[in-house]
Amino acid sequence: MLNDPLANALSAILNSEKVSKKECLIKPISKLIKEVFKLMNENLYIGEFKEISDNKGDILKVSLLGRINMCGAIKPRYSVKKGGFEMFEKRYLPAKGFGIIIVSTPKGIMTHTQAKEKGLGGVLLAYCY
Repeated sequence: MLNDPLANALSAILNSEKVSKKECLIKPISKLIKEVFKLMNENLYIGEFKEISDNKGDILKVSLLGRINMCGAIKPRYSVKKGGFEMFEKRYLPAKGFGIIIVSTPKGIMTHTQAKEKGLGGVLLAYCY
């Protein structure tokens, strides 16, 4: 039973990275998963990804670069005020300035550094380093 498609997608990517695969297939997909992967692509953790149409539902084909040490969904999805990212950086990232936390803000989905620059709070979705 799939309760959290984002957590399943991130664990599939992590498992494929650990066995040195070049690509990974993700199913089911959603707008949230695509936005998270777009941020991971911009920060050079994964390569290009494309959507493949299937009769049962769409599949996301993700090319892997071998740069992910750890990634995962943040459960429960904590709410963070604009000045409260420091505690979660210490909890989920290994060092200051290393890795990203993906946050859903009122202005869209972005990394925690972008949210700090814009002075926004939000809900924590995932982390990657």
